[in-house]
Amino acid sequence: MQLRNVLLPVALAATVGAVALPAPAAAATGPALTVDATAGRHAISPHVYGMNFADEALARDIRLPIHRYGGNHTTRYNFRADTSNRAADWYFENIPNDNADPASLPRGSETDRFVEQDRATGSETVMTVPMLGWIAKERARSCGFSVARYGPQQSTDPWTPDCGNGRKPDGTPITGNDPEDTSAAVGPQYVTDFVNHLKSRFGGAADGGVAFYNLDNEPDLWHSTHRDVRPVGLGYDELRDRTYEYAAAIKAADPDAKTLGPVGWGLNSIHYSGLDQDVCGRTGCWSNPPDRAAHGGKELGPWYLEQMRAYEQRHGTRILDYFDIHIYPQQAGVHNSAAGDAATQQLRLRSTRQLWDPTYVDESWINKPVRMIPRMRELVDTHYPGTKIAMTEYSWGAFGHLNGALTQADVLGIFGREGLDMANLWTAPRSDEPVAHAFRIYRNYDGKGGAFGETSVRATSADQGRLAIYAAERAADKALTMVVVNKTGDDLSSPLALTGESAGIAQVWRYSGANLAGIVREADQPVSSTGFTATFPANSVTHIVLPRGDGNPPADTEAPTAPGKPTAGAVTATSVALSWAPSTDDTGVAGYDVHRVEGNSTVRLGSVTGTAYTVTGLAPDSAYTFVVTARDAAGNVSTASPGLPVRTAPAPTGGCRVTWKTNSWPGGFTANITIANTGTTAIDGWTLAFDFPDAQQRLGQGWSATWRQTGTTVTAGSMGWNGRLASGASTDVGFNGTWSGHNPAPTGFTLNGRTCAD
Repeated sequence: MQLRNVLLPVALAATVGAVALPAPAAAATGPALTVDATAGRHAISPHVYGMNFADEALARDIRLPIHRYGGNHTTRYNFRADTSNRAADWYFENIPNDNADPASLPRGSETDRFVEQDRATGSETVMTVPMLGWIAKERARSCGFSVARYGPQQSTDPWTPDCGNGRKPDGTPITGNDPEDTSAAVGPQYVTDFVNHLKSRFGGAADGGVAFYNLDNEPDLWHSTHRDVRPVGLGYDELRDRTYEYAAAIKAADPDAKTLGPVGWGLNSIHYSGLDQDVCGRTGCWSNPPDRAAHGGKELGPWYLEQMRAYEQRHGTRILDYFDIHIYPQQAGVHNSAAGDAATQQLRLRSTRQLWDPTYVDESWINKPVRMIPRMRELVDTHYPGTKIAMTEYSWGAFGHLNGALTQADVLGIFGREGLDMANLWTAPRSDEPVAHAFRIYRNYDGKGGAFGETSVRATSADQGRLAIYAAERAADKALTMVVVNKTGDDLSSPLALTGESAGIAQVWRYSGANLAGIVREADQPVSSTGFTATFPANSVTHIVLPRGDGNPPADTEAPTAPGKPTAGAVTATSVALSWAPSTDDTGVAGYDVHRVEGNSTVRLGSVTGTAYTVTGLAPDSAYTFVVTARDAAGNVSTASPGLPVRTAPAPTGGCRVTWKTNSWPGGFTANITIANTGTTAIDGWTLAFDFPDAQQRLGQGWSATWRQTGTTVTAGSMGWNGRLASGASTDVGFNGTWSGHNPAPTGFTLNGRTCAD
């Protein structure tokens, strides 16, 4: 185990024989710390302490709250054969899981055992479901780029030398391979069957079964990680349509389950589609990516959230519950397994600022502020209010080194302070590694279940880069819990000012280089009503637990008053503008939620901090009732306002309208088509037809419809999920195509034989 760059505590002055040992150096003056137990109070989600693939002993020890089955190999997981394709991670090979009894499958599969462990340890499960459209075809080893079929390759599996990495000896990619070498095509029904199997074994989400489903894994990298079956990047529209189909299949099979998407690999997953990452990675078009240009110049993240919101408004069902983007620090060496040199270790500790700090310019190719958690929160609040935010993969590396533990303790504190809703470390550390002790600091510091509090309170440091502090109130005993991370090689003596607490005796627990094997109980710390001064050893994590005194403020349990009855402003065929009188609250109203009444229940439509909201995506000439609730910072929710009945305006008369947009590049283009029903009656099933003006224009891969080209005539038939277009409704379809010479737009469109306006 590495101990390099760890400063161990200096022994007290003593003598050995006649040789006097030096006295310990005095602690350096550290930054001032402040904790105000009355301010900044908000719940910390227990799901921020999650992991991927933790062993059962560690999961029990830290009372792992949420456990994810994810990663590249889950994109093509076949639950019936208990076989996955390892994609670019390992020579595009199908590898059956060894522990299954083939005769019993799908019972006893790896995913069954994963959920069984979670039930045994009291952990909730995040299960990844394939959305690529391909799964491992059978329970047998096979590879996507056989040397026998596709020739010599740059690298081959040392144990299965016929399986290559899909690149010729000169490094150029092999193209034209057959996806069916390893994989079988599937659709949303496969996901329905997978969810139903899990329900048959463990019950539904409401009954303690699988509660969360990841919508695949990093689909914007499929063209790289799964290029043997998907060599072209995933565009805006196809990502949306696949999400609609597969998420709807999950919700239909288990309405109580929560979904997470788009499960992107990092910051670029917010900025760019997989198609743009594919094209611009080869051509350098980052300043004007073609897929983004074809969508009004809007970045993928906000566009995706708006599409998910539109689905809920159109169908009355939320199919995306969490906006999920992975994060791996891009600074050189930071998320490596080795701690690295002193400069890398300092960079690792410093780089956690990318999670929150608007002044921190990322020290990598990103070279700009990332502020990932506030960025994600602002995106959902603006484009799909009520959506939670998650990072189901992240890692700052160095699991086996104290530097990794310090960084991980800092990261967990940031997650709670900044209000992240879910996080899962990739992958789990060994139980004896320092990073596991960083989790124990928050989840089981005393070996008896002692934990950091569940309600974050305001905690600040005059220099968080040297001494970081996080604080929370614990529900069970109202104790104030504080975690202090000394990121420096010096002992630091700092004053800690307290507000809202009484004098008492605090327990002190510490993890440091003095004992890498575990967390140590230190001497108790006397605390006055205004705070204390303490020395925090170099490179250490200290957990201070102050029992509740009589002077502590009571928890906020009073809900706001009900908002006033909404009133309607502008009413159109598809929208209603609402406003209402504000609520009152003893600590202040944090926001309002707008709901549509459906029988004896309600459907939340969105959230705002003000007292006005416009409901969109409604059906023309239809009756609705809306209510509003208020909430405070502690999460207390008011009773609902009186309901407001509203009837939307009739739809304008007419027929159909088709909007054609393309983005072209030499030899290729993407066509995005919006089909709108402008008539007064619904359309049940449709066929769109048009003619290419040029004989060299050819249809390629399409989405959201069944596409066919005969001569220059192209037809697109509706899918099951978008075949019904209510009056005033629309749907988006599209395809990739090729051209030679010139690429003019079609001049006429018909829908079910009827000429449409364009």
